[in-house]
Amino acid sequence: MKLNDFIENVASQFEDTDRSEFNADTEFKLLDEWSSLAVLLLISMIDEKYHVIITGDQIMAAETIEDLFNVVNRTL
Repeated sequence: MKLNDFIENVASQFEDTDRSEFNADTEFKLLDEWSSLAVLLLISMIDEKYHVIITGDQIMAAETIEDLFNVVNRTL
C-alpha cells in the first residue's frame, strides 16, 4: 500500500474539500466536512479498498492522514 494512493482514497470521501488540502500531514478531523458520517465513510472505504476493519476509536486516535495510513498498514 502506498501513502499517496491512501491519501487519494481519503480525499475522495470528502466531496466539498479541495484535493489540494490533502497530504500526509492533513489533520482530517479539522476539515469542515468532518462528521460522524465521514467516520463511517472512511471505515467503509478502508474495508472495501484494503480489506481491513478498523473502528471509529482507531480513526479518532489518528491525528493525520499518515497516522490513519499507519493504523491500516499495521493490520495488513
